[in-house]
Amino acid sequence: MTVVNPVSFESNEADPTIENTTTTEAAAEPTGPTFGQLGLPQQLVTALERRGIHRPFAIQTSALPDALAGRDVLGKAATGSGKTLAFGLPLLARIGAEVKQGRRAPRGLVLVPTRELAQQVHDNLAPLGQATGVQLATVYGGAPMYRQIQQLRRGVDVVIATPGRLQDLISQGEATLAEVVVTVLDEADFMADLGFLPVVKELLDQTAPDAQRLLFSATLDGEVDALVRRYLKDPARHEVKRAGDDAPPAEHLAFTLAFRDKLQVATELASRPGRTIVFARTQLGVDRLTENLKAAGIKAEAIHGGLPQSARRRALEEFTDARSPVLVATDVAARGIHVDDVSLVLHYDPPTDAKTYLHRSGRTARAGAGGVVVSLLLPDQVGQAKRRFRTAKVDPPLDRTRPGDKPILDLIATGVPVEPKERTHRDMRRGGGGPGGRPRRDGERPSGSRGGPRRSYGDRPRPAGERSHGGSGERSYGDRGRPGGRPGRPSRHGS
Repeated sequence: MTVVNPVSFESNEADPTIENTTTTEAAAEPTGPTFGQLGLPQQLVTALERRGIHRPFAIQTSALPDALAGRDVLGKAATGSGKTLAFGLPLLARIGAEVKQGRRAPRGLVLVPTRELAQQVHDNLAPLGQATGVQLATVYGGAPMYRQIQQLRRGVDVVIATPGRLQDLISQGEATLAEVVVTVLDEADFMADLGFLPVVKELLDQTAPDAQRLLFSATLDGEVDALVRRYLKDPARHEVKRAGDDAPPAEHLAFTLAFRDKLQVATELASRPGRTIVFARTQLGVDRLTENLKAAGIKAEAIHGGLPQSARRRALEEFTDARSPVLVATDVAARGIHVDDVSLVLHYDPPTDAKTYLHRSGRTARAGAGGVVVSLLLPDQVGQAKRRFRTAKVDPPLDRTRPGDKPILDLIATGVPVEPKERTHRDMRRGGGGPGGRPRRDGERPSGSRGGPRRSYGDRPRPAGERSHGGSGERSYGDRGRPGGRPGRPSRHGS
């Protein structure tokens, strides 16, 4: 751990009264104090050790003491640096100190922007919650609402939710935030980008004014400032950067090519051993590219907002377990997917801005590991790409490339195969529909069937300008509930 001079966050309007700002240089391997020395309860320390986690990463070392002491925390760290445990461990410690049984309202709330992130936060924290008797549940659009209602009626301690679906369940009287004592906002800037902050504010207003707030994100800028000023009280501010650069510590490359060669070059790169994420601009583009890769004998899965949640979860499981080592995605995956050992990120279609470029690229070179980021550029895209690289503080060489050229063959030769993992029957039963449920197949229609992918009842219309199909970019995140609901129905928790 190296503590350097404090630096401000990206916002130009940061509150000067915020104190205890620490900027820490993240190490490749966790070093320094143990979780026990940071004040974590022994039950959680033991549960972490059983999962092979013995020492905290930099953001955890920095933020845990303040969070465990009950302070509001404003945390900024790059993707893959351990933010989930940085907010999850204090949350579980606080809720686990007074375990309740039976029908009860949640006392912990984690708000996230996407379904995938909600499920991954749950998967990381649920085994630790079992060690302390804390029951967690996920609430997000695109999944059967009645299962989520059943979980809430039985009683849960922590809800991990996307804003729209949670708001809908509250309007129906199926959930209440009146007893929440710890609130976590993960990827708050991404929620702002999606237009969710008005809903987030409505939800925060329903929690106790003296509730602890933990806000973590890879970037903190724009509208997030107003959120910090309004809801965080005297927050401890912690920032962790990788040594030497704000950009992911990956090797960045850019290949310029003719349109006729683009698919063939992408196919050659996707055949590289190891996990690869390929980013395309539209849902239709993802589907077409996935089919082309499969036709070339490459095991690939597609993930985008137009697919039902069960199909998205299945694709992510295939990729995580390396049974399909290639995942083709729209930008819905730039923030919502956290899988280690992704060795290659391929920008098949260039991102719209430098921020999106960094979020996409952050899927590789996680937790100190290495990785490669490749951009495929048509001649008319080179100028914009250079400006994007400068803003992102990367300087990849621009090589004119054709299929089978040496730079591509060299890159393929450096790939390291990943051994596929076969899930047990017990693992498979944990699939879709929430923790402990059977894999759901609701709405799983082939993409060419009448009406397209089925929409789960209870999905709220998306913010203005969002469409689930077509258009110029990815807009569907599936975490909005239906409007109106049954606002007159009394709460089951007496709110």
